[in-house]
Amino acid sequence: MLKKLLVLLFALFTAAAMAAAVDVNKATQAELESVKGVGPAISTRILEARKSGEFKDWSDLIGRVKGLGGKNAVKLSGAGLTVGGAAYTAAPVAARPARTAASKPARGASKP
Repeated sequence: MLKKLLVLLFALFTAAAMAAAVDVNKATQAELESVKGVGPAISTRILEARKSGEFKDWSDLIGRVKGLGGKNAVKLSGAGLTVGGAAYTAAPVAARPARTAASKPARGASKP
C-alpha cells in the first residue's frame, strides 16, 4: 500500500514539474517572465533573438542572448526554463589542483 502511494505521489510530482516547464522556443513574454529570474529585459532579449530562428540548445541560447551565461542557465533551468524541452546540463568544471607548500614559491625567492 505504501509503495503504491509513493508511486502515485512521484507521478503527480513529475506531472506538476512537467507542466511548470517553460520552453524558450514556444513561450510568450508573460510565460518567460513567469520563470523566476527572467524579467522584462531578459524576456525581451530572448524574444528578439528568437526572431532569427529557434534556439537549437542551451549553448545557442547562451551565445545569442546577452546577459545569459552558465550560472544563469543553471538557475533558470532549475526554475523551469527549457530549450526544446531539455533542461540545462552544464559540463562539470575541472577541479583545480590544491596548492601545497611545495608548490608555493619561497618568500623572497626571485621568479625565474
